[in-house]
Amino acid sequence: MSNIKFKGETVHLVGRKIEVGKQASPAYVVTNDLREIDILELKGRIKLITTFPSLDTPVCDLQVKEFNKKAVDFSDEVIVLGISKDLPFAQKRFCESFSIDRVILLSDYKSSSFGINYGFLIKELGLLARGVMILDKNDFIRYIQIVEELTLPPDYNDALSNLEKVIKSPYLDTKKDLPTKCKPCEEGIPPLTKETIDKLIAQYNGWQLIDDKKLVKEFIFKDFKEAKYFLDLIAIISEEQKHHPHISLIYNKLKLTLTTHASGGLTENDLILAKIIDELT
Repeated sequence: MSNIKFKGETVHLVGRKIEVGKQASPAYVVTNDLREIDILELKGRIKLITTFPSLDTPVCDLQVKEFNKKAVDFSDEVIVLGISKDLPFAQKRFCESFSIDRVILLSDYKSSSFGINYGFLIKELGLLARGVMILDKNDFIRYIQIVEELTLPPDYNDALSNLEKVIKSPYLDTKKDLPTKCKPCEEGIPPLTKETIDKLIAQYNGWQLIDDKKLVKEFIFKDFKEAKYFLDLIAIISEEQKHHPHISLIYNKLKLTLTTHASGGLTENDLILAKIIDELT
């Protein structure tokens, strides 16, 4: 869990750990007309994503206006997304009031999907941290900026300088890891072989292999509230992935079991979800 400051006081960011060079993950946000979309649906374009706590604050207000002004000079291969926990109605009103036509405002109010999948969610406030992220045309993360003091603006020059680098080299030459999204479970899909499981299991710290068919891991927290908070993060991710663990919660102990019932054993989906859960810790 990383920290930032809010008016000098430490607050904590929760969600998945992200790194430059890693493949971006699906994240579901809401448009001004109340449609839920995955940010990765916007394929084939470089995405500059700017995040902020609320349009009702002067720094956030200026942040959107500043990127809207600078986007005039961007090529058509760049799309600018502004994401916050503001309601879609407020975002739409803001765009209409200030002629925001080059930044697409999207709301993370519904489930904090973006905040959780990209580690921008502020635990104490339930808002998004202020920052900038750039995804290239193949949806690899090329740049991350999280502002250390929430009340300060982002470094526009650094973000735009890195955007120019991505424009010049819009495809990252890198090997893809596991897919970032589970496939629909269907009857008849064979489980992973024991040879494959033995090769991969070493990469999953703390997970126990049971009968070559299940992955099990136990988490211990300070109290019930902390355990429940972590469970809620897992619930959101699991529902998005359409792959669900068996969950046991006893006070501060959370036990997760992963298996694919349709296959009678472990599949790639279990490994994907185990990896995501580990990224939340």
